[in-house]
Amino acid sequence: MCRNIKKLRHPDQPPTDQEVQDAALQFVRKISGYHAPSKVNQAAFESAVREVAAVSRKLFDSLERSQWTTSSRPA
Repeated sequence: MCRNIKKLRHPDQPPTDQEVQDAALQFVRKISGYHAPSKVNQAAFESAVREVAAVSRKLFDSLERSQWTTSSRPA
């Protein structure tokens, strides 16, 4: 479905807040079918983007971070 959504889990660092926000916006655009919603739907659209970004950040904050520290160590 969302082939063009960028993977945010990097092997060496967690995603930035801007990356999470951009991905949330892209996801909401994809599932809603709106690139830019009408004024009447603007609040709902922005709320959805905020909620998707928040739950995405919660996911990344909950993931085991060992891959972000161990993969950058020399073997």
